[in-house]
Amino acid sequence: MALDFTAIDFETANGFRGSPCSVGLSKVRGGVVVEEASWLMRPPENHDHFEFHNTRIHGIRAEDVAGRPRFGDLFPEIGAFIGNDVLAAHNAAFDLGVIRSGLEVSGLAGPAYEYVCTVMLSRRCYSLVSNSLPYAAEEAGVPLVNHHDAAEDARACAGILVDIARRNNANSIAELYLSLGLTLPRQPAFDPMNGLSKPTLAALAGAGSRGKKAGSLAEQTLEGALNGSGRPFSAWPEEGPNPLPNPTAEPGHPLFGQTVVFTGDLIMTRPEAKSRAAEMGARPESRVTARTTVLVVGDGFVAGDLRAGRLTGKAKRVLELHAKGQQIEVVSEGEFLQMVGGN
Repeated sequence: MALDFTAIDFETANGFRGSPCSVGLSKVRGGVVVEEASWLMRPPENHDHFEFHNTRIHGIRAEDVAGRPRFGDLFPEIGAFIGNDVLAAHNAAFDLGVIRSGLEVSGLAGPAYEYVCTVMLSRRCYSLVSNSLPYAAEEAGVPLVNHHDAAEDARACAGILVDIARRNNANSIAELYLSLGLTLPRQPAFDPMNGLSKPTLAALAGAGSRGKKAGSLAEQTLEGALNGSGRPFSAWPEEGPNPLPNPTAEPGHPLFGQTVVFTGDLIMTRPEAKSRAAEMGARPESRVTARTTVLVVGDGFVAGDLRAGRLTGKAKRVLELHAKGQQIEVVSEGEFLQMVGGN
């Protein structure tokens, strides 16, 4: 057996994961990238609005994809490139979710895929304070200059998986998972006629309230300007209860079995964030302790802030514990939302 797979990365137009506007793919044979492909695309109809936050991250605008095929029309080419390969993605819950939700809102059925999450493997095989793509790529010795360029991100994901396999003396995905005592996860085939996934249902339910949300956001921005902070004034976040982990959650999910703490201002309330984490099999707690394995940071935090020193008190505590050998990592709210399929 050889180390064969296809790495994939999507960028989306807005907070709904079923709004892909670009994709990058890297096909690996024998541990070497042998073919690459990338496309710009229009997201599915009624989900093709571009939000400022997303455009600020990847630089793609509505005019850049005008006249391009929609995701549903392009997927046969994407699917043909993947073939029967195992899919690898950095935070596979998001990228596999893009395929599912994007096809569901396009009224199309989707194939089954076995997949590898390099966030999960990075957490297992590296010792990083952040397992975001730039940190994992650096650890693997993989160049990553233009993060959020889908083609470059897919190439970096491929390099991370090849490095992890090499460190574990594995010559195939099957050997790697066997050596780590893991079972290769699988997203089953689906047909929207037989029911929709929860993120898709939530997006469809919320589509009619987009204008109301935009007005609310404008009011918050004005309030932030009036109080001189440049952001809406908020009281100390209410922690709320710590729900128990969902015992039927998918063991292959990156939050499954983790002890999660939240810090900073989040887009959602702390109780909602805790509920979403628990639904994925995580154990939410209210303060950083020796049990903590993941800290989710709000306030617009990105992984680069770790090097810049822009940290909350809880994040500083995490760095101290990590320096002492505790396996704990920092995750941005954006990464957390990708994991839980939130908008």
